[in-house]
Amino acid sequence: MHIPSEEGYIDQVSIHCVIFGYHNKQLMVLIPKLNYKGDFWALPSGFVYQDEDTDEAARRILQDRTGLKNIYLESFKTMGKSSRNSKDFIRQLTELNPNSLDDQTKRREDEWFTRRFIGIGYYALVDINRVVAQKHEIDQSIKWYPIKAVPQMIMDHNLLVDEALESICADLDRKQLAFHLLPETFTMSEVKELYETILEKSFAANNFPKKILELNALERLEKKFTGAANKAPYLYRFPKQSNPS
Repeated sequence: MHIPSEEGYIDQVSIHCVIFGYHNKQLMVLIPKLNYKGDFWALPSGFVYQDEDTDEAARRILQDRTGLKNIYLESFKTMGKSSRNSKDFIRQLTELNPNSLDDQTKRREDEWFTRRFIGIGYYALVDINRVVAQKHEIDQSIKWYPIKAVPQMIMDHNLLVDEALESICADLDRKQLAFHLLPETFTMSEVKELYETILEKSFAANNFPKKILELNALERLEKKFTGAANKAPYLYRFPKQSNPS
């Protein structure tokens, strides 16, 4: 069994990843449910090795969970309150699962996990159709949840989802974020639907393409085949760009 206190991680630093996808006009979040008695959900999370950059740790965690290497991610929040720890969560989990570890290991892991942890929040944007969600040994399941139906998670993880979305909304155009949630090619109407989903507002169909094209971010391709060439929409592509992290 994977014992975090023995893995050579930096003490009291954790990484938490809010992984966003888009499907059927809904913004989705990938969340594991822990394989213990009781209802415990948590963001895909992990720790940082002593010789590892925090961004490298986030990429490792994301690849472990999605099967993808080239993912757009960005750090958006550092949780540094002196009161931030998992004591309540560990107490609840232990009460419901008293025999999950032998006594000596349990004491060591409880002491390690219940210290104050500084957490670094990252958000990741993925093409949901390319993700192969990966369960870990402590997971009962890992599923996509609509952002409006995210389960109640441990500690401050729900707050992290809210703040990640706020960060995306604030930088949607400046950092050209929306296109990372789309497949390789897409129509302008699909971009419009995605913007309306993220920002929860409507855009006029006649003005929206001009707004997007002024970003100078898209490459126009051939028309989408629909059987009626004169009415077929153009397909667009978002050229691969470097990640800011």
